[in-house]
Amino acid sequence: MGQAELDDLAERLARTRWPDEMPGTGWDRGVPLGYLRELAEYWRTSYSWRDQEARLNELPHFTTRIDGQRIHFVHVRSAREDAMPLLLLHGWPGSFVEFVDVIEPLARDFHVVVPSLPGHCLSGPIDEPGWTDGRAAAAFLELMSRLGYERFGAQGGDTGAFVAPEMGRRAPERLIGIHLNALVTMPSDDPDDLAALTDRERQRLEHHRRFRETEMGYAQIQGTRPQTLAYALTDSPAGQLAWIVEKFKEWTNPAAELPEHAIDRDLLLTNVMLYWVTGTARSSATSYYERFRDPAMWAPKEPSGVPTGVAVFPTDVAIRRFAERAHRIVHWSEYEEGGHFAALEAPDVYVGDVRRFFERVRAVI
Repeated sequence: MGQAELDDLAERLARTRWPDEMPGTGWDRGVPLGYLRELAEYWRTSYSWRDQEARLNELPHFTTRIDGQRIHFVHVRSAREDAMPLLLLHGWPGSFVEFVDVIEPLARDFHVVVPSLPGHCLSGPIDEPGWTDGRAAAAFLELMSRLGYERFGAQGGDTGAFVAPEMGRRAPERLIGIHLNALVTMPSDDPDDLAALTDRERQRLEHHRRFRETEMGYAQIQGTRPQTLAYALTDSPAGQLAWIVEKFKEWTNPAAELPEHAIDRDLLLTNVMLYWVTGTARSSATSYYERFRDPAMWAPKEPSGVPTGVAVFPTDVAIRRFAERAHRIVHWSEYEEGGHFAALEAPDVYVGDVRRFFERVRAVI
């Protein structure tokens, strides 16, 4: 990134036209004014993009074109001779930055491939319709073929928890195993589904119900009017910051009072920076627009037969008996630390669970 772009960012932050705020509402109506002003000022005056840029540049970055779309990815080969290829998939509003603390420890055992989702950050923008999760799955199967990995494992959270299983359904012979976090499961219309739930599972289902009723506004906007939203987020770094940081507040471990109590503040801002400098607010939001209109997204899913492991963190809503309808579950772990952004919030726990799952599935292939 050139200095002119950094100067423009600082100037825009300094000229932010701040809204007023209803006193005493905290986070109930969105990101509090005082919090965001302080975070934006830190971004403008204390955060060092050059330091973060140098850290990111220590990773080997590549781009290729698949199905007409630029795909960015990080590729770190392991020194271990029998290393398994492992694809790591993020979601929105994340990026490959989610994995910066886990790539090195995972690379002791795996050849690690971390792409940016189509239309997100360094894989953006998307300039044609039709980039559904299924199309992304096909693109990543092609990416792994181009890298010479005919058989491999996949790990995904958020959007990645939709895309990785779709890869397994499309090419089950290629997937050694699939590990998921932030998996969403839904009950059927059968009353017995609810009657058999444990207390913890009932809490998760209630959390999911509240989320759908009170926190889905962002998805409805991105899924219906991504272009309109893009004008504000592409023009205002404070707006882009608020749009993303709210999700980090809502989805990180609820024991953390603020997002930066769960995730390093500079890494949080680096994730925001990638959306800002690439101007991908519109094309990343477009993934929701495509998902809402994709019949395959909402059709019942048959298990692919690929061994699947699930790690459940405090903000997750996955329930095993529901998950087993669409996945061949062979590994299920539940944790009290971490949250939606598990690789950032609890990297040691995340790495340990991924290792244990793939050690298990490798033993039977």
